[in-house]
Amino acid sequence: MEKQVISARQFTIITLLCSIGSTILIIPSSIAQVTKQDAWIVAIISVALSFLLVKLYISVGNSTPDLSLVEANEKILGKFIGKAVSIAFTLFTFLSSGELLYYIGNFMQTEVMPETPTVAFVLLFMLIIMFATYLGLEVFARSAEILFSIFLFFFIIFVIFISPDIKIQNIQPLFEATTGSFIYGILLFVSTSAFPLVVLLMIFPSAVNVKKAAQKGFYIGTLVGGLILIILIALSILVLGATNTTLRTFPSYTLAQSISIGNFLQRIEIIMASMWIITIYIRAFIYFYASVKGLGQVLNIKDHRPLILPLGMIAVALSQIVHPNIVHSEIFIKEIWIPYSSIFAVFLPLLLLIVAKIRKIPGKESTIKTSNSDNDKTEQSLTIKESQTE
Repeated sequence: MEKQVISARQFTIITLLCSIGSTILIIPSSIAQVTKQDAWIVAIISVALSFLLVKLYISVGNSTPDLSLVEANEKILGKFIGKAVSIAFTLFTFLSSGELLYYIGNFMQTEVMPETPTVAFVLLFMLIIMFATYLGLEVFARSAEILFSIFLFFFIIFVIFISPDIKIQNIQPLFEATTGSFIYGILLFVSTSAFPLVVLLMIFPSAVNVKKAAQKGFYIGTLVGGLILIILIALSILVLGATNTTLRTFPSYTLAQSISIGNFLQRIEIIMASMWIITIYIRAFIYFYASVKGLGQVLNIKDHRPLILPLGMIAVALSQIVHPNIVHSEIFIKEIWIPYSSIFAVFLPLLLLIVAKIRKIPGKESTIKTSNSDNDKTEQSLTIKESQTE
């Protein structure tokens, strides 16, 4: 299978939407439960700390610029240990893709079509992800550009319409949360927003045409995605209040339901639902693509596409058993997800970076350059033609 390459701009958009992902769905309520009206402050600090992780991921990517994370594991850690780590990482991405399918099915059944079984939504959503995986990374990146425009338009409309309902007193008093609550809130935000970005090492920088521009895009995407999350969390607190935000399973959806412009423009919560579906689709694809591609590289399969159908069907089944109910899901996010995801999002990149420096593995940057000889030939042919005409 031919290697597919995306542009730095497309990578920036993928990073932005992936950093939002399912965080837009679950984090406002989770952080508000811990830090109340200070949730937006926690979000600001968390976004700033996320740049440290991005710096770490860029350093790991530059150590093996032409390899995906799974391939880098074997080169840096050795064949045996590297394959074992790669299998564990692939299982992590695959389980996470099943969990994202659970979120989309649970949301659609709870808020949109309560009489429809979740497996119907999950199956339809998974078919789209499987088809995108089959078409490849380049097609997915082009679709992400289109979806980003739709997402940005809906987000601006949402912020404009909800702004008249803002009540400043809802965020007062400031800094009421304890130090422990602040630290836990930061860990919760970073683990759901920044930790998933480690999966982008499956395409960064090996599948991006301009490496240096992609590095800037990594930072820009994380920053803009974080700002969008900060705005959504702040609006949830400012409009609903800390207590109502805590009590709601999907507070940002409730926020959209409260929009009423002159008793004419109402019930436009489908805007928020569309934003959710776009961001969750991007993150779910990245997780599933990493699973399929990673497993193919572990098994030394040149074409990973035959793995799409069986893994897709297993992911659908996994989504039905990963969480028996929403309470189990909340407990998993608050108690298990942080230490579990940190193994692959923090400790694994640190281990790879340290071992690569100890073994002095050089990071050779491969850049796509225009051939000067071709340009010279073109100029010479033009000169000959001009002299003949004279």
